[in-house]
Amino acid sequence: MDLDRLFSIAGALAMAGWLALVLSVLFDWRGLRRLVPGLLIPLGLSVAYVALIVKGFPGAEGGFGSLDQVAALFRSREMLLAGWIHYLAFDLLVGVLLARENEQVGIPRVLMIPVFAATFLFGPAGFLAFQALRGIVGRRPLGASA
Repeated sequence: MDLDRLFSIAGALAMAGWLALVLSVLFDWRGLRRLVPGLLIPLGLSVAYVALIVKGFPGAEGGFGSLDQVAALFRSREMLLAGWIHYLAFDLLVGVLLARENEQVGIPRVLMIPVFAATFLFGPAGFLAFQALRGIVGRRPLGASA
């Protein structure tokens, strides 16, 4: 498959996953959250990721030992796309985990929308935002016993 087309498909899948996650939190549809953003979409992204890695990694230059090696690795379009899909899948899974954690923490559902946006766009910044909100408005602050 054409890499540009796969990039577009992966992005559309990720957006569908985030939309399903937001709807599942706003309307307390836990089954939707478990099935679509929590399983099906990450599975699809994982299949694409593994296919790209199997095809592109053996012949790619670079590696993971230094920043220069990572930069060399991502000069390959296949490896760059694999890295992007890695981000899409893992950020969505972090969003699912934050939604699940919020069932105990109790941040108002509407406040989770900016957390999800930050997680989608900036990964760890969304996790940080969740922890900050947890400390400010959550029923179970950071460090409290479960």
